[in-house]
Amino acid sequence: MCELCVHKAMESNAPASTSRRAALGMMGAVSLFGMSALAPAVYAKQPPKPGNALSPDEALKRLMSGNERYSTGKTQERSFASTRAALAGGQNPYASILSCADSRVSPELCFDEERGDLFVTRVAGNYVTNDLLASLEYGAAVLNSPLIMVLGHTSCGAVGAAVSAVEDKAEFPGHIQTIVSAIVPSVRAAAAQTHEGTLLQAATIQNIKHNVELLQKATPILVNAVQAGKLKVVGGLYHLETGRVELIA
Repeated sequence: MCELCVHKAMESNAPASTSRRAALGMMGAVSLFGMSALAPAVYAKQPPKPGNALSPDEALKRLMSGNERYSTGKTQERSFASTRAALAGGQNPYASILSCADSRVSPELCFDEERGDLFVTRVAGNYVTNDLLASLEYGAAVLNSPLIMVLGHTSCGAVGAAVSAVEDKAEFPGHIQTIVSAIVPSVRAAAAQTHEGTLLQAATIQNIKHNVELLQKATPILVNAVQAGKLKVVGGLYHLETGRVELIA
């Protein structure tokens, strides 16, 4: 179906038909593949950061090596000016991060990376929302990022609030309740299992694992990339006391 036909089908006032649904689907496909074509067009010869073109396993190894440097105080010296020109023309981050918004957790710092290396999305409680999923799909489909890490952390206030909601029937004002409600299923799942330590610790880990699984199965983009071996989705727990990230999923 040509682009003109697609628009004609969209402009029709007739009830949705099979052909119109096909047109809608075609527009979605055109849009997606059009977006995918943008990145290579910007840097046809080579990506802005050639060293970021990695396999999923290589990306994970690099991410964890950076955290080792960070946690041991051996971080690299940075010269932001040296990559400014290249990054003005595009980006090819080697990993996407779904992180908690906590001010004590900064992905670029804790993985000892520079601008252009990580595609970071953040929300209190590091859980999947439609908007964050769309951003992570963009990272995988358009920017060709081969790795996604769901990054939670110890002493998470969002998870702690969800624990209070389950144990004490606590309620929270404004839109904060939306965050709590999203994490409560992980708290209940953790409470139903045998675990060491506090419910907060167990729920934090369960929340990370739950969202890793959601991303691994997210249709249509992420699940296809995972099944094709082009994308890996993992979970990490950032320890506030040490700065180390522990792989848990």
